[in-house]
Amino acid sequence: MKKIGIILGIICWLGLAVVAQDLENSKQQPNGNRLESLKIAYITKRLNLSPEEAQRFWPVYNQYASEIRSVRKEANLNSEPDLEVDEKILNVRKKYSGEFSKVLSPQKADLFFRSEKEFGAFVTRELMQRRNNMRLQQQRRSLLKP
Repeated sequence: MKKIGIILGIICWLGLAVVAQDLENSKQQPNGNRLESLKIAYITKRLNLSPEEAQRFWPVYNQYASEIRSVRKEANLNSEPDLEVDEKILNVRKKYSGEFSKVLSPQKADLFFRSEKEFGAFVTRELMQRRNNMRLQQQRRSLLKP
């Protein structure tokens, strides 16, 4: 029981360190930071990292996330075509696939990338559902107005 508490404490501490670093280093919108926190929690839960794995994984993840953000930021500034941006992101993922495999088992490295995709799909579905709900509410209000 004591080990579980220690493991959870380390994971929470690492998650907070990641979030604090992101807050300090980036000037994202508040929702972006909250979304990143949710993503970290989701990945932590899905990968079920040991404390040793977590210590090795999160620094690599921070570098990976930073490179992905810089690719997207540069693409937005230069108005690059989507295909070129996707190719650059794929190259970053290929590069870090090897890095993640060094600090995690190959199965967990693969699970990380799958979990990242799953989280992205979840966020997209949730956003679409919320937009649809807003539209329905607006339509109802317009029907109720005299």
